[in-house]
Amino acid sequence: MIVINVKFPVRPDKVDEWQELAERYAAAVNAEEGCVYFEWFRGLGDPNEFLCVEGFRDADAGGAHVKTEHFGWFVEKAPDLVSAQPQIIYVDAPQVDGWGPMGEITPR
Repeated sequence: MIVINVKFPVRPDKVDEWQELAERYAAAVNAEEGCVYFEWFRGLGDPNEFLCVEGFRDADAGGAHVKTEHFGWFVEKAPDLVSAQPQIIYVDAPQVDGWGPMGEITPR
């Protein structure tokens, strides 16, 4: 599985437009066959920073993702909404089936 995290610093006057774009994009990505999960989170320390957390079955699924129509319209529109270049972390993880239990915390 590949895991990708991307921080998007969004222009304060474009946050509402960003949220609409991000919701539409997430729905499209989550519908992809190779997508394990795709979620957006808003920064607690900076309400203008959004974190994309995504997982794909494998590198081939990630490669197919960047060839989709929705990836194209997202990367075309995003530069008008961000305040700086997004920063990315890409990890090729040995876990292949998505989320697993965290050993250090269990419900009481």
